[in-house]
Amino acid sequence: MSHEYDYIIVGAGSAGCVLANRLTENPDNKVLILETGGSDKSIFIQMPTALSIPMNTKKYAWQFETQAEPHLDNRRMHCPRGKVLGGSSSINGMVYVRGHARDFDEWQQQGAKNWDYANCLPYFKKAETWYLGGNEYRGDQGPLAVNNGNEMKNPLYQAFVDAGVDAGYLATDDYNASQQEGFGPMHMTVKNGVRWSTANAYLRPAMKRPNLTVVTHALVHKVIMQGKTAVGVRYERKGELIDVNCNKEVILSAGSIGSPHILQLSGIGEATTLATAGIEQVHQLPGVGQNLQDHLEFYFQFKCLKPISLNGKIDPLNKLFIGARWILNKSGLGATNHFESCGFIRSKAGLEWPDLQYHFLPAAMRYDGKEAFAGHGFQVHIGHNKPKSRGAVTVVSNDPKIAPQIQFNYLSHQDDIEGFRACVRLTREIINQPGLDDYRGEEIQPGLAIQTDEEIDRFVRSTVESAYHPSCSCKMGEDEMAVVDSETKVHGINGLRVVDSSIFPTIPNGNLNSPTIMVAERAADIILGNETLEPNMAKVTIAEQWQTTQRLQTPKRQID
Repeated sequence: MSHEYDYIIVGAGSAGCVLANRLTENPDNKVLILETGGSDKSIFIQMPTALSIPMNTKKYAWQFETQAEPHLDNRRMHCPRGKVLGGSSSINGMVYVRGHARDFDEWQQQGAKNWDYANCLPYFKKAETWYLGGNEYRGDQGPLAVNNGNEMKNPLYQAFVDAGVDAGYLATDDYNASQQEGFGPMHMTVKNGVRWSTANAYLRPAMKRPNLTVVTHALVHKVIMQGKTAVGVRYERKGELIDVNCNKEVILSAGSIGSPHILQLSGIGEATTLATAGIEQVHQLPGVGQNLQDHLEFYFQFKCLKPISLNGKIDPLNKLFIGARWILNKSGLGATNHFESCGFIRSKAGLEWPDLQYHFLPAAMRYDGKEAFAGHGFQVHIGHNKPKSRGAVTVVSNDPKIAPQIQFNYLSHQDDIEGFRACVRLTREIINQPGLDDYRGEEIQPGLAIQTDEEIDRFVRSTVESAYHPSCSCKMGEDEMAVVDSETKVHGINGLRVVDSSIFPTIPNGNLNSPTIMVAERAADIILGNETLEPNMAKVTIAEQWQTTQRLQTPKRQID
């Protein structure tokens, strides 16, 4: 194997696979991509309904844990990250949400020049093939297949949407187009019944090119520096330390935990933090690992009055039938993530765009796939998606095999606490609308005994879980805490970039796989020196006013 490359990409995840594909489109570019994990060909990865298995398997995911979270009853929270080809796109829930247009305008306001919605939309389109065809907002020629799974065949999906509209909220046919706000079908990255990870969509086609080398089971120790220039990467494989050199650039795409950790291991970060870990500082960059953000969520669970929920399908015999049907023709309940309807609303008056997100599941069960209670039920996953709490990823040792310290400081900001109070109260209003009258049974969780602010706060602290969206720990911008500039270059270092969800200045209102892929698509053009795609000035629909249970459709206006 050669030890000399033009580009070295660290991490074959959601961003790294995109970069490997786009950078090798030019046959003159010799590219190496390093991945700590191995093959993604397991049935448990490729079958959408098995999503809870790879996420909770050490072979396929880093099973990180946070420090004791002081505002969550000192609980240590699970923080799995993909450790396999495809990274977290091979272990996630396959939910496809771009975020609200204003999320990206916010990035630009935070100092990420030309990363507003108009500049990001062309790259969302470039990445995808939308199963209903392309339009002003949706792509039809991209590698990433996006659809609506089994198209809401279970009547509970539509009943949830109807209840949202009954409560006075908007309906939206496509929350990834002009109008995120409202209730409607949810989209997923599945193609012909198979998980369409970035490994399937981007990496596998690129692996046919002679100018791409993929090395798995490679644990990166550090970026090799000559002064303030990145010249290569040191990694370990099968007990052997290997140094590889790059002629152009090293690109960290190891995710919001891995990328700041590797920067710190390489001597790039805050002086005291590095010294405490026994690492010689190469470059002072205090923002490395800071600004860490994540989404929290909890499950609102109800008994179902009709025997139509998935709770009737999780016994061993039904699981066997579902698996066999998927193996034979990639169809049926095995071919969906089961999150097929959703909602986006605002938690209070005065907000310009939504900050609460619903995933609806026609079953009542835990994220690990275990039954919540005997009998039929349904649940909505609800979370406050624009948190103000901030945490950090901190190196604790110069040994790359020792995990960094992760502290999110969840619910340390009062606005986040109030956001979750709204989650409880607004969800009850929605679920108790006529659209769900035929199906809604007893409220199991939180339970009607939970009513006051204090009771809600106590319930949330003890029950809320991560939605597995860590981000923003190497933020893009120009202030003193920014880690990369608007071209994804690490401030003060030559030949080194970070391209993954860690460079988000703020967390979007939605799941993170889609915006991570978009960032990598746009970064690829920047890295290659291509002209970036022409900004798309498509209009965004924003409701005039916040709604509660008014049973009225709020007027809409077009905003350029």
